Amino acid sequence: MKKPLIVSACLLGDPVRYDGQGKGLSAERLKRLSEEFTLIRVCPECLGGLPTPRAPAELQPGCSGHEVVQGQGRVMTATGEDVTQAFVSGARQTLAIAMQHEAQLALLKANSPSCGNNAIYDGHFSGQQCAGEGVTATILRQAGIMVFNEEEYEALLQHA
Repeated sequence: MKKPLIVSACLLGDPVRYDGQGKGLSAERLKRLSEEFTLIRVCPECLGGLPTPRAPAELQPGCSGHEVVQGQGRVMTATGEDVTQAFVSGARQTLAIAMQHEAQLALLKANSPSCGNNAIYDGHFSGQQCAGEGVTATILRQAGIMVFNEEEYEALLQHA
């Protein structure tokens, strides 16, 4: 039986990113993933009620998903809207889906304020990244789910 894998919908090609685009993996990689895992498609930002397209959002400067989950940080759009609640809600819904499917692995979009697992944008909307993880990556990791991004594809396959 194949293991369940939570996958960011944008990596499956769904046009759910803030800019209304997808960031689909290559056909070869998608085929391999579907052979090795049962793919469970999620977009935490959409689950949280945010529209597509939407204003880009970043975690406040100096904070990571952990601070947001603890209520000590915010997620703000480039236009100044506080979207923290939508991010936290979507992350919690993603965790509920993962638990429903007994998923222990997730493949999430790198650098995203929701899904980034190693780096996120620095909160100044400058295009610069800093070490840290997004809100969903934090919540999943805190629940014991291993989080990978598309650049860690080979490492993920070792867990199939």
